[in-house]
Amino acid sequence: MPSGVSLPVPPIEPPPSRWQLPPASRADEDGVVGLGADLEPGTLLEAYRGGLFPMPLRKRVIAWWSPDPRGIIPVDGLVVSRSLRKACARFVIEVDTAFDEVIEACADPSRPHGWISDSICDAYRRLHRLGWAHSVEAWTPQGELAGGLYGVAIGGLFAGESMFHRRTDASKVALVGLVERLQKAGASLLDVQWTTDHLRSLGAVDVTRSQYLGMLADAVSRTDVMAFA
Repeated sequence: MPSGVSLPVPPIEPPPSRWQLPPASRADEDGVVGLGADLEPGTLLEAYRGGLFPMPLRKRVIAWWSPDPRGIIPVDGLVVSRSLRKACARFVIEVDTAFDEVIEACADPSRPHGWISDSICDAYRRLHRLGWAHSVEAWTPQGELAGGLYGVAIGGLFAGESMFHRRTDASKVALVGLVERLQKAGASLLDVQWTTDHLRSLGAVDVTRSQYLGMLADAVSRTDVMAFA
């Protein structure tokens, strides 16, 4: 199992974006706010702070999204079944020891509905080096990466981007590890973008865009929260 890596604490603020992203309120009925811009660290952070996230709309065309409703998992509302609790005992949770491997696994082109391109991977690697993007990993006792997730942390916000598993329940165990970390640090918002049946079984709920933006404003203003210090 890889040893821990050193990340900036607090994270390093990059140069501001040269783009002015539209406000989340401009989203169309599908949740698309705009197209284009770039994936520089300053642009990504501006987007997350404004309630947006990037995802391709068409090949090589980046769209900025603000869905309504928005999926979140309440930090105090994760549903941990008895079987999931037992699964937690089978893995070791680490943070930021294998960010590149996690994002590459999430970007595996053989996965159904895969959308994470090389440019997306490179963008979040840059954010990771600056201390904003993080991975949570589930390892077997033998040192095999069994599953994990990655996302962006800003103050009391963790914006989840993707997760993967190679062993049964490993991604869910990584999520349990993430939520425990967020609770301990006093974080207030875990964004999962859209709810699915799988995420709803773990406690995800829908909130309106206006509710989300209110929760977001409070979360990103929390300079006292260092969930990944």
